[in-house]
Amino acid sequence: MDCLILDAQLPGMSGLELQRHLAGNGFQVRVIFVTEDKGGHLAQALRGGALAFLRKPLEDEDLLLRAVQCACTR
Repeated sequence: MDCLILDAQLPGMSGLELQRHLAGNGFQVRVIFVTEDKGGHLAQALRGGALAFLRKPLEDEDLLLRAVQCACTR
């Protein structure tokens, strides 16, 4: 299983839309979201199977820790 790091506010297709698209097409991908968004996307992302939802600005160590945890759980 792969791990994908997405911004929730990608231009065109949002990160949440991409997460749903991948899941709907049978891709089993763990997602870590990174965003400046202060909206209510956290619950939606987690319901979709997101591993984490990190707010910008973030420390590199936070992202690295989440990515390593993601890789080690599979």
